[in-house]
Amino acid sequence: MAIWVLFYLLLFLVLEPTNANLEGDALFALRRAVNDPDNVLQSWDPTLVDPCTWFHVTCDGQNRVTRLDLGNAKLSGKLVPDLGKLEHLQYLELYMNNLVGPIPGELGKLKSLISLDLYHNNLTGSIPPSLSNLSNLRFLRLNRNRLTGRIPRELTKLGNLKILDVSNNDLCGTIPTMGSFSKFTEESFKNNSRLEGPELMGFVRYNVGGCN
Repeated sequence: MAIWVLFYLLLFLVLEPTNANLEGDALFALRRAVNDPDNVLQSWDPTLVDPCTWFHVTCDGQNRVTRLDLGNAKLSGKLVPDLGKLEHLQYLELYMNNLVGPIPGELGKLKSLISLDLYHNNLTGSIPPSLSNLSNLRFLRLNRNRLTGRIPRELTKLGNLKILDVSNNDLCGTIPTMGSFSKFTEESFKNNSRLEGPELMGFVRYNVGGCN
């Protein structure tokens, strides 16, 4: 009987995908999607079960990925929705690269995220309203991209947000002033030529501001 129990236990361990496998797959999806002229991702070997051994990846004591540091790494290419599978990630640092395309809405699944730094890239499209699900987020820096559309009002629900910077984009509409946005100055929004506001006691409607 003990032999059969041991057999089934080993079979379960073999067949059950580990957290490290899933996170490694998500990170390797990013590696496949970007160009890496300086080979900063050279250590990201998919044959290694544990991505905690990869450079620029930090894990906690339970071998769960908590930090990705790839700022100023000369990467080009697109962000991938797979990043949303890093459910224990706290810091996503991809600033000062040449990333293009949209910000995946799947980043809104990163419930542990504290800092999202995507500034100084060439990201396009709108700011995903799903980022409002990041209740632990303290730092949101999306400045110096080519983002368009309105600032999602849902982001005003981010009660822990300390620093916001969406300056130097092509955002439009009005600047929300509710909730956590009440403490941010115009510096957070400057150099968006189609952005108007801020909203003042309801006198400036949210649906104005040249978003056609």
